[in-house]
Amino acid sequence: MSSTVSSWIINSTRSSICALHGKGHLNFRYISSHKKVTRKSLLSKSPFPSAQASIRGSTADVFTSSKAFRHTSTEEEDFSFHLTPTQIDNVLRASELSVAVPEFEGKNPSSVLKFESNQLAANTPSEDRRSAAASLQTRGMMFGVFDGHAGYACAQAVSERLFFYIAISLLPRQRLEEIEFAMESLKPILPILQWYKHPNDRFYQELASLYLEQLRVHWQTLLDMESGFTMEEALVYAFKRLDSDLSLEVQAPLENELIRNVVLQGAFSGSTACVAHIDNVHLHIANTGDCRAVLGVQSKDGSWSALPLTRDHNAFNELEILRLKREHPRSEEDTLFVSNRLLGVLMPSRAFGDVQFKWSQELQQSVLGNRSKAEASSVYGYIPPNYHTPPYLTAEPEVTYHKIRRQDKFLVIASDGLWDMLGNEEVVKLVAEHLLETDRQQMQLTFKKPAKLGYLQNLLLERKAKHARSCDENVATHLIRHAIGSNEYGEIDPERLGAMLTLPDDLARMYRDDITVTVVYFNSDTVGGYYQENK
Repeated sequence: MSSTVSSWIINSTRSSICALHGKGHLNFRYISSHKKVTRKSLLSKSPFPSAQASIRGSTADVFTSSKAFRHTSTEEEDFSFHLTPTQIDNVLRASELSVAVPEFEGKNPSSVLKFESNQLAANTPSEDRRSAAASLQTRGMMFGVFDGHAGYACAQAVSERLFFYIAISLLPRQRLEEIEFAMESLKPILPILQWYKHPNDRFYQELASLYLEQLRVHWQTLLDMESGFTMEEALVYAFKRLDSDLSLEVQAPLENELIRNVVLQGAFSGSTACVAHIDNVHLHIANTGDCRAVLGVQSKDGSWSALPLTRDHNAFNELEILRLKREHPRSEEDTLFVSNRLLGVLMPSRAFGDVQFKWSQELQQSVLGNRSKAEASSVYGYIPPNYHTPPYLTAEPEVTYHKIRRQDKFLVIASDGLWDMLGNEEVVKLVAEHLLETDRQQMQLTFKKPAKLGYLQNLLLERKAKHARSCDENVATHLIRHAIGSNEYGEIDPERLGAMLTLPDDLARMYRDDITVTVVYFNSDTVGGYYQENK
């Protein structure tokens, strides 16, 4: 971004004539403020202490002042877009998470070699969330990206709870009975999930008992069923069940005012979700909304291609338009999507929460009638236009199954903040180039002994030069850097990158969205071994 463009951004904003820029969009228009203090005070570290094992794997160092170089307003007198390369790196790498997965998860070889993740906020605070965990009582690993709108409360709740709902849905009946017996006997429950968390990731500690109570109702319901689920059925049921619980919790009387407010915010805000479940070579993707999962595939000739495993649920998906038209009267065909938004308001056509698009007006008035007049008449009392035959929104996911092949090298899951900036093929190309560069550097380190002194000196100089060019070790950071800092030739423009990172709170969302990326690398030896054994 040239200095002329940088000056235009700041001047146009101060003159209040700045227009929406690029491919970015505001996901929600009717929420103008949130109760940040109430939500923030409830954030803590862990929801179910007895249901979690300690984190295994390496965690990146945390850069604790991620807003150190971010302006709060364009009215600041010392407003500047300039950042040093070190400051840029610190901001971009503040939320990095890198985990090497053991070759064996329990008795079974893992097809996941490692995963790398990162986040960059545009909203204050960020409305994106992410999760990664291994199932301890069933098989497989789960990875999820959750893109919130109208606040982060719903995305926060879903990121904490959905994996538990999925894991419970996959347990055999005998194990469910053992868990229920332990609860009745007030005995500890064996851990269900092993979380992989960044130190900055938090849980609603005060809501742990409520969440566990609802999870117990979930497994009690499963005990009443005659048969278990397939993987696809378990994913669909878990998504829908959690969304139902978000709706029911806000309707129930709660004595604690803080918990009541968080539950209210979680139901009236919303979140999309994209979850991957990987068990050996069996990959299932459950997607609700406009996050995306894309597979990186390498052909025998070495070329790379992108294989999308999800379809965005929005007005640009003709199947979604047809689905909604089937579910509503013909008289509403012209008002279901207005300006490419659901009822003219919401960008995704599937999401958790957002009860304003699911409840009847009578139910909304009944629930809000128990609130203060200020709450009932504020954002929570909003009724979308042309609201006649709800529900208009569902959290039911679209599930895709893919059998991991030898040529499938990695999986990218990201919020739409990344895909607004980069296409599927661009993302796969960037990850592939990063992977090849990493392999090349590792090969250079494997020299034959004894090595000549001159060779070692040249090797050290080359490594130092590479480091000076600020090569990101974390591939998710590499993607985010290119998403916001690339020019029209696909090259990093340092001035543009610095400007995008220092955009003030009242301007950042006009130019970019929150970005969350998780890249999962597959273990080629495990995948190849599976096919060798199953010829």
